[in-house]
Amino acid sequence: MALAVEVQLATQAPGLPSEKQLRDWATAAWLDELQDAEVVVRVSDEAESRALNHEYRGKDSATNVLSFPFDPVPQLELNHIGDLVICATVVQREAREQGKAAEAHWAHMVVHGMLHLQGYDHETDPQAEGMEALETDILTGLGYPAPYADEETT
Repeated sequence: MALAVEVQLATQAPGLPSEKQLRDWATAAWLDELQDAEVVVRVSDEAESRALNHEYRGKDSATNVLSFPFDPVPQLELNHIGDLVICATVVQREAREQGKAAEAHWAHMVVHGMLHLQGYDHETDPQAEGMEALETDILTGLGYPAPYADEETT
């Protein structure tokens, strides 16, 4: 089924992906073929990311992506699955530090956040392995390198 993606650009940071790219990446990560859904992808600055991360996660720093799943009241027929807030400067900085193409890292953050909105997590090793495998499948299917290829497991 279809995923409707609302893109909100709340920063003028350089090097932002296009709205089409953000929509395409979110759509590629939508795994429920039987349900229509709506999601908001918001690209923020560090101040907004930091404030949200502090308020909702108790961490006083900006972060790459925050996922806010939406759990509607049963009487309301809404297809909204949640919101992603992606901090532009953190994503760009991480891409540089990790030696990754910025576009590939942006795609990874959107896919990662979308999987969180669909109930995937990485709190335990088995959860992380499953989520990372899905991320890798989606991203390589889009033509990007495997996001965890440079990480060694011991």
